[in-house]
Amino acid sequence: MDNPESYVVTGAFGYTGKYITKRLLARGIRVKTLTGHPDPHSSFAGRISVAPYRFDNPGDLVKSLQGTTVLINTYWIRFPYGSVTYDMAVANTKILIRAAEEAGIRRIVHVSISNPSESSSLPYFKGKGQLEKVIINSKLSYAIIRPTVIFGKEDILINNIAWLLRRFPVFAIPGTGDYKLQPVFVEDMADLVVGAAGKDEDFIVDAVGPETYTFNDLVRLIRARIGSKSRIVHLRPGLALFLSGLIGRIVNDVVLTRDEVAGLMADLLISKNSPVGKTRLSEWLTQNATAVGISYASELNRHYRDVSDVK
Repeated sequence: MDNPESYVVTGAFGYTGKYITKRLLARGIRVKTLTGHPDPHSSFAGRISVAPYRFDNPGDLVKSLQGTTVLINTYWIRFPYGSVTYDMAVANTKILIRAAEEAGIRRIVHVSISNPSESSSLPYFKGKGQLEKVIINSKLSYAIIRPTVIFGKEDILINNIAWLLRRFPVFAIPGTGDYKLQPVFVEDMADLVVGAAGKDEDFIVDAVGPETYTFNDLVRLIRARIGSKSRIVHLRPGLALFLSGLIGRIVNDVVLTRDEVAGLMADLLISKNSPVGKTRLSEWLTQNATAVGISYASELNRHYRDVSDVK
């Protein structure tokens, strides 16, 4: 391509961001990333332009975005930590959207969450709902992608369930475990995002896979695939959270949050719409049974600080 189009991907070295970036580069699209965690060892380090998040300096942020046509936004936080809060993440994203407008970007592809709501009592879902409204009312053409649980080689939830099942004689499920989730494969998610970036119309789509599980069935499936003998028990949500906090001290991470349990138990991680993902978690687990859960996947290690690997 003589004059390849240029996109910005926030968090190109992160979990979903790197799959998106690889696809863009394969299409001959130039990529710039805004990130707080540069990775010089990435397979595409040196092939993309890297700039820091400058939410504290909107003028610099505008300059970083100039010359690009599409913003793919994966920026968010899984849980508050230290001075980083959901309110801060919402405020930062609003700054980013305004900067994109000023920089002349024509389109934003925004990664949201399934079933967001401005009136939600859960800050994660409330913040995502607030930002969707800002995007819809912006000057930008938009596509809003609403994933449920994203699974893949580097995911948090599926991997760490397997890790716990490999190492502990008992696995605790909060409540009855009959609440549901509809996992989507990270590669399918990346395809959906990149496809949305090349379109012009405004739309919102749920990113969900072809299989729906109760949490009970999900844990049993993972246990069977990896050959675990761990006993599954059901505990009151508060007690399950307390035990996850004890494990969190061992692994130096936040294993599970109260909001995550509440979102699961409220069936917020499923969709009423037809699935757009093609990859079945059951088949993927069969193909990756020897690898999933071998090492613990630390959220704090990825996004907040360096901590020792837990094997």
